[in-house]
Amino acid sequence: MSPRIAVVYYSATGNVHATAEAIAEGAADAGADVRLRRVAEAAPDEAIDKNPDWRAHLDATAAIPVATLEDLTWADGFAFGTPTRYGNIAAQLKAFIDTTGGIWERGDLANKPVTGFTSSVERHGGQESTLLALYNIMHHWGCIIVPTGYVDYDIIHAAGGNPYGISHIADSGLPGKETIVAAKYQGGRLAQITKLLTPLRAG
Repeated sequence: MSPRIAVVYYSATGNVHATAEAIAEGAADAGADVRLRRVAEAAPDEAIDKNPDWRAHLDATAAIPVATLEDLTWADGFAFGTPTRYGNIAAQLKAFIDTTGGIWERGDLANKPVTGFTSSVERHGGQESTLLALYNIMHHWGCIIVPTGYVDYDIIHAAGGNPYGISHIADSGLPGKETIVAAKYQGGRLAQITKLLTPLRAG
């Protein structure tokens, strides 16, 4: 049976979205059934409209389904993506996560593999602390964290060398070839580990 992977993300101007698509593609190539989901935008229109790239991306991705709790209960494994916000996860993703109390209490999130990815404008803009903050939540859920590590050193090194999860420097534009290759690798690794662990979790 194919592992079920939910790729859930927030993206303002498209960098995290591009990485999410690559992670979803990598998971699908590894045999997973994948749902790509964006979390709801919470910023007011007046803030969004001050940044043409933000408005353009929001309009361009309107057809992507908004994440629901059912997506999390359906999934055998997760990938969560967020831009950095002062070294932490974006409020939009946090707002969605804050609605998971009921399914967490039922144990619907426990023992599921999870990985994270992020983007910041600056090279040292809080990428690692953002992923660690995300993983703090997953400790509470009882998930099994699947970092990129340096399992394939060449791929991860070429994409910036972040062992916690793929991270992109947005100041250089949308993710380039190296980041996309690494993101596909991260999605594939998540799918493979999820496939191995799902029978044990069911048992």
